[in-house]
Amino acid sequence: MAAPRPNDDELVPSQTEGYKVGQERSLAELSQLDKEDESLQRWKASLGLNADTAGTFGPKKVVPISLFLEAKTLNKPVSLDLTLGPEGLAKYKKEPVTIKEGAEFSVGIKFRVENQIVSGMKYLQVVKRAGMTVDKMEEMIGSYGPQQEAHVKIFAADEAPSGMIARGTYTVRSKIVDDDATVHLDLEWSFKIAKDW
Repeated sequence: MAAPRPNDDELVPSQTEGYKVGQERSLAELSQLDKEDESLQRWKASLGLNADTAGTFGPKKVVPISLFLEAKTLNKPVSLDLTLGPEGLAKYKKEPVTIKEGAEFSVGIKFRVENQIVSGMKYLQVVKRAGMTVDKMEEMIGSYGPQQEAHVKIFAADEAPSGMIARGTYTVRSKIVDDDATVHLDLEWSFKIAKDW
């Protein structure tokens, strides 16, 4: 197991008092439970539990595809390709994304789930400037079953700061973690607040 990174305590998901993570079961086991309950079978199908996936084996896996920004005033897409290797991902820390000051924007994530159900995924984000934490975000992504198609989750809109003091470069650490404390993404990137996109 890798050594904890500095300030990992800022990226620990909140816990709901009294909530206990359920027993992990295979897709085959889950698909066979309560076969007579029609509404439960529809719900299972919405999670990807069906005859096609019941035989799927292997460790649960979330494959992050992209982290992106959405805004009405945005002229061209702003997207970080999360399928790059470690060297490719490192460039996102050195080459900041530009965000227009005062713009309302949303962060989104595109991902695929493979092999097993992943429950209670959360997106955690800490934004720093000159080493000081200026913003933290924790958003529920949800629970998903395996499927070939990618899932997209867009989080609540936020407004970029504005003014001369706000302009400059910020560092961000983004994490996706599930109920079992499995980390599916741990990415450092940066953005700069500027007069325009």
